Amino acid sequence: MKRFLFLLSPILLTAAESGAPVGKFQQLDPSIPTPSAQRNASGAPGTGYWQNRADYDINVELDDVKRTITAEATVTYHNASPDALEYLWVQLDQNYLSHNADSRAAPNTKRGIDPSKITYSALDRLLTYETYDGEMKISKLTDAQGAALPHSIVKTMLRLDLPQSLAAGADFVFKIAWSYPINDCKHINARTGYEFFKEDGNCIYTIAQWFPRMAAYTDYAGWINKQFLGTGEFTLEFGDYTVRLTVPDDHLVAATGALQNAEGVLTETQRERLKQAQGETKKPMFIVTPEEAKAAEKSKPKGKKTWVFKADNVRDFAFASSRKFAWDAMAVEGASVNGKPVMAMSLYPKEGMPLWDKYSTHAIAHTIQVYSRYTFAYPYPVAWSVNGPVGGMEYPMICFNGPRPEKDGTYPEKTKYALIGVVIHEVGHNYFPMIVNSDERQWTWMDEGLNSFVEYLTEEEWENDWKHRRNERGMVDYMRTTDRVPVMTNSESIADLGPNAYGQPTVALNILREHILGREAFDHAFKTYAKRWMFKRPTPSDFFRTLEDASGVDLDWFWRGWFYSVDHVDVAVDEVKWLQLDTRDPAIEKKKKKQEEDELPKTTTRERNYPLSKRVDRYPELKDFYDSFDKTTVLPSEKKKFETLIKDLNEEEIDPKLLQTKHNFYAIKLRNVGGIVTPVILKVEYTDGSTEEIKLPAEIWRFNTDKSSKLLFTKKELKSVTFDPRQELVDTDVENNFWPRRPVKSKFQLFKEDKAPNPMRELTKPEKKDDEKKVEPKK
Repeated sequence: MKRFLFLLSPILLTAAESGAPVGKFQQLDPSIPTPSAQRNASGAPGTGYWQNRADYDINVELDDVKRTITAEATVTYHNASPDALEYLWVQLDQNYLSHNADSRAAPNTKRGIDPSKITYSALDRLLTYETYDGEMKISKLTDAQGAALPHSIVKTMLRLDLPQSLAAGADFVFKIAWSYPINDCKHINARTGYEFFKEDGNCIYTIAQWFPRMAAYTDYAGWINKQFLGTGEFTLEFGDYTVRLTVPDDHLVAATGALQNAEGVLTETQRERLKQAQGETKKPMFIVTPEEAKAAEKSKPKGKKTWVFKADNVRDFAFASSRKFAWDAMAVEGASVNGKPVMAMSLYPKEGMPLWDKYSTHAIAHTIQVYSRYTFAYPYPVAWSVNGPVGGMEYPMICFNGPRPEKDGTYPEKTKYALIGVVIHEVGHNYFPMIVNSDERQWTWMDEGLNSFVEYLTEEEWENDWKHRRNERGMVDYMRTTDRVPVMTNSESIADLGPNAYGQPTVALNILREHILGREAFDHAFKTYAKRWMFKRPTPSDFFRTLEDASGVDLDWFWRGWFYSVDHVDVAVDEVKWLQLDTRDPAIEKKKKKQEEDELPKTTTRERNYPLSKRVDRYPELKDFYDSFDKTTVLPSEKKKFETLIKDLNEEEIDPKLLQTKHNFYAIKLRNVGGIVTPVILKVEYTDGSTEEIKLPAEIWRFNTDKSSKLLFTKKELKSVTFDPRQELVDTDVENNFWPRRPVKSKFQLFKEDKAPNPMRELTKPEKKDDEKKVEPKK
């Protein structure tokens, strides 16, 4: 600790040291689109906002023997844009599983494929592709009158060439038929597919990306027709759906939308149970019991049933089908649509019990209640969670989730929280992006990141201490990496998708909520964004502008650091200077100086030489005035100078008592090593054992984004300073967070190298059998 004397100066009272303005605090205007009639400067949809729509009427059959999908659809496309369209683009995402898919050739990691370390599952997938081709075969494509339409299939996209330009405000109707073999998720794991159970010979089907879906035509990028490579998900238009699903007559089906023909597909008992469940908000009721599901596993279908579902204003459609399902349901307390309760419902096989019957439907209801509080009321009649081969995937009103207990019915704590967490996450996707319809193909973080953030809030409300929360420290290793890309990177070009698009936005928004805006301002702004963009398509700039507009805080520096850069948080407490006020009173200051000189340590040489220093005794005739002069004596000239100073202060109406303050002044010097402009949280500990937490806004870096300082004045004596004491700012190097420095705990392991085998011993001296081994006598 250093001590310095200084004169009180306004310059030292500033939080940041001098320096030229730098880019980190420049406005985002050059990096985001100029406001327009479609998207105004506040981040809200403008008076000229538009988006196209597509309505679907589909007949589909699931063949449980051949395990195929065969379907036909009538699609009505509404051109609400101001542009005349010469062609339409249609997504054929199922072609991701075709033999010639780009995704099969492109490496799925940033380091490419290491043939020396290929996994069993990767080899199995390669061998399966020798016989499996998941291409969607288009058997018919005509206009409404049945005339063939010219078209071109470009891998996972189809371009439909129109007979004449589709004028602004006009509609176009076409018919399309297709089929494809469903993938076995055991061999080719994807967002869709079936799971085969060898023990009972049955399958669970979770079917998605199964029909030709209209690509989005947008005001900001025209057609969103980038190829699907497996990472960037789906950019879709809203529409109304009527879907007739033909399946074996002993299957249970869950799907996007409301069931239209319950009398034709459900028994009277099942319908009565479902009616009772509409009045139950505390505990799920079985519509199909586990015992009934086990009995169904042993049956064989006698024919087919067609389940009819209708969904209004949704952007996609998915379904699940199996005879193995148990079905439970309950109403979500406080949630209703058109006077009817919103239903939380789960489907799962016996292999999912006892875990699923305890937690799945409860987690659905909890998610809807919490998300609705932070965003808007859930607008759909139902939310499904289905257990099957897909680990976690979301669609309007339905999601597929994977965690199960062990075969003996037990499960580790990790599995319990994995199920609850994935249900919260996937049901939460109904809000982002199924309703707040962001462009997943380009900006994964706009749905995964925002959803993961609200998932985090929802998990914390599930129980007081969520056991498996993804805390801020979990992001440190990723934030340290030097080859990561900004969050604002196209989805298909992000190798570390989890930390980049899920984790980093989550911790960034939590910092924004807790340490920059505060909960009240943030929650208001976030809810404003969600409500503004319900059933519309926001872009990143709409999110950024809305949060600034609704909070009243300029956050361009925050978006630039967390979303546009690859900087990280690393703030070092470089130095603390202990400063005491110079009173100018010679009677005080001369004594202080004398005391400081006396307290200086003696060198080894001086200590050894001291007994030899006897000049006064040996040479008394040399003694003079200075040998007895007291350095603390105040000279008349010094006294007069001080009296003049006091007189001048009085004449200037400055209280001379200011010079008598007993405060200590500490200059805490900070260095921004990581580059991200961040708020500063300091814990200061004093020698009397008391502590204080000091929060400084990110604006302390505004004049110099590399260095800053905090002037602390207190009557107490400082003992230590710690930056980010709760480790909540994702600081990547805790070793430089302390003053004075302290050792940071770490661990190491001892390793024993495997001994190379000895072929001579193994082949020429085979090991004796157990009964031939010599038994040592007991001692």
